[in-house]
Amino acid sequence: MKLKVLVDNNTITDRYFYGEPGVSYLIEDNGKKILFDLGYSDIFIENGKKLEEDLKDLDFVVVSHGHLDHTWGLKHLITKFNQWETEKIRYKKPKLVAHPLTFNYKELKGRCIGSLIGKDVLKNFFELKLTKEPMWLTDNIVFLGEIERTNSFENIDSLGDIFIDSRMRDDYLLDDSALAYKNEEGLSVITGCSHAGICNIIEYAKKITEKEKIIDIVGGFHLLDPEKNIIKETLEYFEEQNIEKAHPCHCVDLKSKIQLSKVVDIEEVGSGLVLEI
Repeated sequence: MKLKVLVDNNTITDRYFYGEPGVSYLIEDNGKKILFDLGYSDIFIENGKKLEEDLKDLDFVVVSHGHLDHTWGLKHLITKFNQWETEKIRYKKPKLVAHPLTFNYKELKGRCIGSLIGKDVLKNFFELKLTKEPMWLTDNIVFLGEIERTNSFENIDSLGDIFIDSRMRDDYLLDDSALAYKNEEGLSVITGCSHAGICNIIEYAKKITEKEKIIDIVGGFHLLDPEKNIIKETLEYFEEQNIEKAHPCHCVDLKSKIQLSKVVDIEEVGSGLVLEI
């Protein structure tokens, strides 16, 4: 599997890419291309060009959850689709994979923090695959669907509100999901923000893939000034799992990375990074 970081909060030194507080990865495996999240703006497209990727050959677009820093790039991808149609440029029409709640209206303190584009519009540009169940994208990569929340310290508090069944409700980010990649050596997990809890996600990925050994974890761990008990429990879990290495980015603050480095080998991440697993 090859993973190219199209968007992250940070950029790699001496690599001239754009950064923003968002996430987007381009993943290749077994002849399939997966765009995982789309960031906040169009820089996933611009950074893709620098990596010689024009995004005309996508098999899947996967959205980890419905927040603006992962979905607002959809507008710019749809704009490219329209341009290619107008110019009669050939491109694949990718499947859009996400949890069924991903494109529901979300807000925080009266401000929209969710997708600007709903399912009724998206179905005109994508083949929608909205599922709570795990969905295998290749022989080795699975979209995890709705993550089981099995521990007592992650995802305790809601974050904003979500429109469900004709009214606004507390949003516990049931739509938050991730990808898992398995091979002979073990399991790698690729996350957006990990609102479901990074430890919950790893446990569920192990269950779905039937792999125990964790090779790598790439993505956001939702550790932004975390409560002491949360970072403590997370560190204990990581140490128990004997994880080979991790690439924390996006929503992981410096203090949390320093703490994580005590129990796992932490690697640097930024726009323009290319990983091969």
